[in-house]
Amino acid sequence: MLATDPGASIASIAAEAGVDRRTVYRRFASREELLAAIYESRLTAVEHAIEDARLREAPVAVALHRYVENIIVVNRTWPVDLARMLADDSVRARRDTSVREVDVFLQRATDEGLLRSGLPAGWASGLLPQLMHLVTRQLPELSPGQAADVVVDTLLNGLGT
Repeated sequence: MLATDPGASIASIAAEAGVDRRTVYRRFASREELLAAIYESRLTAVEHAIEDARLREAPVAVALHRYVENIIVVNRTWPVDLARMLADDSVRARRDTSVREVDVFLQRATDEGLLRSGLPAGWASGLLPQLMHLVTRQLPELSPGQAADVVVDTLLNGLGT
């Protein structure tokens, strides 16, 4: 609900969940506390997705596909934008750690020849999340594996024939 309406009220969130808003307030003292719990869950899911992909030790192509598939699952499960929470130093630090881990992996992918060298700095690390976001929103009928196939193929081969 928050993904489609970031300003959704606690009352509407409670109604959508089939509970009374007092039930929500017993668990979360404020809307901000509820949002913080959602962002915490998303961050934790991203960290687990990265860990599960084994970006440092798995073969690059395997790790790339696993990472993309895992993040698509996270995006579908927790479709909220972390940007609203980046003012919080601990959230920013955790997010930055995850970004660095993926950046190191993408450099490994370049060094091992899976990605083309000579691209502008940060191009692959900027493009990959956009592709994952796009497939999550525009192709919800695909399984996470099929969606990952589309993203990885587009990243590695582009749209040309």
